[in-house]
Amino acid sequence: MTLALFDLDNTLLDGDSDYLWGCFLVEHGLVDREFYESENQRFYDQYVEGSLDIQEFLRFQLRPLATYRRTQLEDWREQYLASKIEPIVLPKARALLERHRARGDELIIITATNRFITEPIARRLGVVHLIATEAEMVAGEYTGNVAGTPCFQAGKVTRLLAWLQQHRQSLEHSWFYSDSHNDLPLLERVDHPVAVDPDDRLRAHAAQQDWPVISLR
Repeated sequence: MTLALFDLDNTLLDGDSDYLWGCFLVEHGLVDREFYESENQRFYDQYVEGSLDIQEFLRFQLRPLATYRRTQLEDWREQYLASKIEPIVLPKARALLERHRARGDELIIITATNRFITEPIARRLGVVHLIATEAEMVAGEYTGNVAGTPCFQAGKVTRLLAWLQQHRQSLEHSWFYSDSHNDLPLLERVDHPVAVDPDDRLRAHAAQQDWPVISLR
């Protein structure tokens, strides 16, 4: 079966779900506004530049999950999905997913953003398989730590290879859609890499490699 892999943030979404979760927390007074706004922007800028220390970011980003009970977090997440995510789901992204689904391809969202945020987004998009950064849980509650390899840069390849082995699948004839140069390690592993509304570095690389460039906006 052919795999069709999709990045989430700024690819299927017209925005970044990680960053917007931080904005939601600030707007609802759930974190210190001045500190969290500043750090949220700093880490996002580093991601765009390609200089993000993923472990440092995850210590920051997962900390609120350990501050509140899981049931309360899930209630807030529903509000976040309605206010921040549903308005930025791209109709052309839904159409692209449907084209691959109609061809019988196996759809996978693969994202650096943690599963707490992205699992319900994948469900809303009708995508069963999600490979995401995992937030550690103990006794049903989040610890604020990351579990296993973050699904970021080369870590996306590591996590995908483990998924392929577990599901007895291969990358033969596979597709991967992404907007970010951070995804070059995985884009270079698939048979059909596609740059989607790419950042400048990915756009230049795609032109050099003669990869397709599309827009979902």
